[in-house]
Amino acid sequence: MSKKGILLVNLGSPKSTDVKDVKDYLDELKKNKKVIDYRWFFRSLLVQGIILNTRPPKSAAAYKTVWTEEGSPLIVITQKIQQKLQKLVDVPVEIGMRYAEPSIENGIRKLTEQGVTEIVLFPLYPQYAMSTTETVVDKAEEVRKKHFPQVKINYVQPFYNRDIYIDCLAESIREKLPENFDALQFSYHGVPERHIYKTDPTKTCNLNDCCSRESNPSHQFCYRHQCFKTTELVIEKLNIPKEKTVISFQSRLGKDKWMEPYTDETLENLPKKGIKNLAIVCPAFVSDCLETLEEISVEGKEEFLHAGGENFHYLPCLNDEDRWIDVVKTLCEEKLNEFYLV
Repeated sequence: MSKKGILLVNLGSPKSTDVKDVKDYLDELKKNKKVIDYRWFFRSLLVQGIILNTRPPKSAAAYKTVWTEEGSPLIVITQKIQQKLQKLVDVPVEIGMRYAEPSIENGIRKLTEQGVTEIVLFPLYPQYAMSTTETVVDKAEEVRKKHFPQVKINYVQPFYNRDIYIDCLAESIREKLPENFDALQFSYHGVPERHIYKTDPTKTCNLNDCCSRESNPSHQFCYRHQCFKTTELVIEKLNIPKEKTVISFQSRLGKDKWMEPYTDETLENLPKKGIKNLAIVCPAFVSDCLETLEEISVEGKEEFLHAGGENFHYLPCLNDEDRWIDVVKTLCEEKLNEFYLV
């Protein structure tokens, strides 16, 4: 008789803030051809010749500003999600990271050691992207075929527009919003524009207008559309006027054309438009990490205040809020039940 289990997968984090550990983490991350999608020679030149020679010390210093006594915030929060979820379900729950440890292979192995042969794998990314969701599935299938061919994996799909997620996110934001704010900014992790086209098997994507259409075949693969849709649904739920909201994209790397508008430039320009009291949320992440705790709540705050802003409120991610754990449980159970239908 088959036994079921759940594997929660997040991005990952360096083992420590030591420069060597950060370098090893960046090496694995940046070598992924779906993260930096250049040809092998140019990707190797960029990663080995530039990124790994310049970024590790800077990134290590940044990680030190967010590191906790328990370790990496992202790892610690994912562990808390696992522990809370385990109390609500009667199947084993493990975690795995796309990069570094605990790895996806480690997570699957822990489940198989408990007799699990059917796994619901949950990539903890609300929106679909080549560099996140797609690479998790690629890695999991590579590991499964090589080490666990007897295991079946059912994947939780992106949930950017699911009612239970939108309700959860909206209520979380509502509770954290300051009483007075001039604008609510939604800052999503950016990706190069070419990624949007590369992930569209329908070849119907047109960044100029299709994101705003009610329906388009590319939407199920379009990160940009999904970010805009999440924002639209949340502000509708919060009953906030659209003109009081802003959407932007952060964390760009290099000189390629990334999705616009850019978060850093937006933060510098908002005070010039009379936005002095800003609230900002990062719905591409479900767990606080370097990109939210340092890039937004520290660097972003400095940029906004330096440009003339007066009050900057970063609204934390869902993290291990009970309402979010209930969403995770529901989405996982849907996929667990599909095993019974086969």
